[in-house]
Amino acid sequence: MNDAIFLSAGVPDPRRGPDYAATADSVAIAAAVSALVHVVLGRRALVWGGHPAITPMIWVVAQDIGVQYEKWVRLYQSSFFRDEFPEENARFQNVTFTDAVEADRDKSLLLMRERMFSENQFKAAVFIGGMGGIVEEYELFRQHQPHASVIPVLSTGGAALLLAERIGHLPADLSNDHDYVALFHRHLDISVKEERYPTPDMQPDTVEDRFWTPPRKQDS
Repeated sequence: MNDAIFLSAGVPDPRRGPDYAATADSVAIAAAVSALVHVVLGRRALVWGGHPAITPMIWVVAQDIGVQYEKWVRLYQSSFFRDEFPEENARFQNVTFTDAVEADRDKSLLLMRERMFSENQFKAAVFIGGMGGIVEEYELFRQHQPHASVIPVLSTGGAALLLAERIGHLPADLSNDHDYVALFHRHLDISVKEERYPTPDMQPDTVEDRFWTPPRKQDS
């Protein structure tokens, strides 16, 4: 997929990542994920690595947007986590399963992520909440996609906050603007005038040709 948007997101588990959970805002995480899907779907391809908390959130929004979501998304899932797959995986009808490596969690995740970042051309990556995996995906994404934009939504807390230390100066709205729909329209450079298309092959190549225009009045 070209000009795709990569999503790295998670809801920190207080038992496995108490430090991440202490700063995370689960309501903001859910709102940001939902807003991203609303802004992107039918306009840009959306790619993410399967997560038992995030994939169901994406599904809830995707089924109501009115496009053929299986054409617009690409979900990667490591077979290492086969026993933990959320039922929404099957509903997306476009899942790339990667092999488990030596029954090793970290090696299996690395293989999945390397395939995600090498098989798609990304315009931007969005980081929301999460734990250590967010940082790992950020580092690997920058290696494979050095020219893509990186957008850590700092107001969601969790591991996204750590990315501010790695990136340096970031726009203030990533910390204080909770109107996530408007935030993503700005940072992903997706105009509110862009139409949604049922499938990518129906979308004009030129962005300006995708803009909604009001019907002309009939001459009297």
